[in-house]
Parts: sequence; C-alpha cells; structure tokens
Amino acid sequence: MKIDTHVHFRDGTQNYKETIAHGLALAKTQGVDFVFDMPNTSPPILRKVDVEKRIALVPEAEKKRYFLYIGATANEDQLKEAISTVNEMKEVIGIKMFAGKSTGDMQIIEEEKQKMVYQTLAENNYKGVISVHCEKEKFMKDFFDPKSPVSHALARPKEAEIESIKDQVKFAKETNFKGTLNICHITSKESVELILEAKKEINVTCEVTPHHAMWNYEKMREPCGALYKMNPPLRSEPDVVALQECIKEGKIDFIGTDHAPHSIGEKLFLGHPSGFPSLYLYKEFVEVFLPSIGVSEKQINDMTFGNIVKTFGLNL
Repeated sequence: MKIDTHVHFRDGTQNYKETIAHGLALAKTQGVDFVFDMPNTSPPILRKVDVEKRIALVPEAEKKRYFLYIGATANEDQLKEAISTVNEMKEVIGIKMFAGKSTGDMQIIEEEKQKMVYQTLAENNYKGVISVHCEKEKFMKDFFDPKSPVSHALARPKEAEIESIKDQVKFAKETNFKGTLNICHITSKESVELILEAKKEINVTCEVTPHHAMWNYEKMREPCGALYKMNPPLRSEPDVVALQECIKEGKIDFIGTDHAPHSIGEKLFLGHPSGFPSLYLYKEFVEVFLPSIGVSEKQINDMTFGNIVKTFGLNL
C-alpha cells in the first residue's frame, strides 16, 4: 500500500481545478491507496464544522482512503478547536501551518505568532503532527516576471527554507512541544542536514516531492515555463543532485506529491498561481525514477508507507 502525504484537492469555490472525487480516482491510477488533503482550500478548513463539510464531499466508497489536515491560525481558540478535532476525528491527520505565503491566505508570518502556535499545542498536550510549509518572508522577494518564469525561483531562494526550518526547530524546542514537527516539500541538502541534527532532540520528519527531486529550475526557462511555478520553487541542478543523494542515503522520511492543480489558462495567462499537478508523476517517480538512481525497494516502501504509518499512528 502507498500513501501520498500531501495533496491539494480544490472542492469549494475552486472545484473547477480539481475535486476530491477526481483526485482519489487519479490517485488509484497512480498506485496511491490513501491521501492526506491540505486545508488551504477556498474556504479554508479551520474548524470542526469545516472538516465535517469536507468529509461529506468524499464519495461513500472512498471514505476510508481520505484523510485531511486542519489549518493553524494565530488564534488561540481556533488552535484549541483544531487540537480537539485531531484528537476526536480519525480522518484528521494533523495540523498544517504555513510559515510563509503560498496559495491562499493562511500564512503566519510573524515569528512570535509562529512560536505561539507551538506554545498553544504544547500547553494543550498535543502529541500529533504539525506539518509546516517553511519559507521565511524576509529572505524572499515579492517578484515574478511572466516573461522570465525562472525569476520566481530566484526570488524565493533556498535560504528562505533553511532559515524557516531553523525557526520551527527552535520554537519546538523552546516550547517543549511533544508532538512531531513535519517539514513539507523539502528542497535542499542543507535543510535535510538541519533536520537530521534536530532529530537528536525532538520528533521531526521531512517530506520530498517528485518535482523537487527530479527537476531543476531550468524547466522554467523552457517554453511555457510558468507551468513549473511552485512554492517552494524548483532549485538549481547541484541542489537537486544533492537532494537525490539525501534520498538514497535514507535521510528523507516521506514522499508527498504536493499535487496542486490549476487551469492552464491561469498558469500561463491569468495570475500565474503556484502549484503543479504532481500526483500524475507518482507512479513513474516511485517505480522508475527512484530505482534508477539507486533507491532500494525497502527505502521506497518506508517513504511511501512504513514511515508514514508510524509517524501518524495509522492503523490501516
């Protein structure tokens, strides 16, 4: 069995981009048995009632395959409700925090507010998973030139990810957070090494996507390069090679596609939103690409199922 730890299905005001029903059908064609859906939908998933409405959209025959995150805000009451929802509902796999702007408006930018999230989780004895999108705003530029799509990658350098990971690890330690900190869509060797060091003191894991492991930002110099605009962005070829080495060395815990569909018109002409429909890459990635670079079958099984079940306490 295989689990995709990171998908963005779009039901709600953006259901023309993707739906839960279609996403689950697509997952099946890619050999994915279970998915973890993200909360930065429109409207976002922040309260128990939002979760209940979301689950009601899942086809009855597919309900056992679908899990989701509830979002984190800087509101203490909302965080307490998120904690109780994770504890009460088996479908809710954890809490998601955006420590930087991405798609939607769920970002928590200020460091003191990010720390408050961990403090609230620790004070309320939360021992589940908090997954974090790590990009630190002060290291990024709000710039994108559609005529030169690679500008997006250069405006969001790996230092933004690295520094944000340092923050999250520090906050988890300072607040005595007893749950698991999971770093989403990691893109650099430096980030992986930070996490390996942090594992000596706290529960921390990391996830890699097919697109960050296979492609570098030269894809964005191709015709229609804006299709490859995503957050965090594609990195340089040396960074991708180093990330592949980390995978081969068993330093990455999970594979999550960060499946984030948009319409072609949006990607190329209207707004140029970030995101790539990477669930379509899953089967080739795990069955062809990873073995081709020397990743063993056991490692692949760990990254696609074993490590995930252990970390999230699943009984599948």
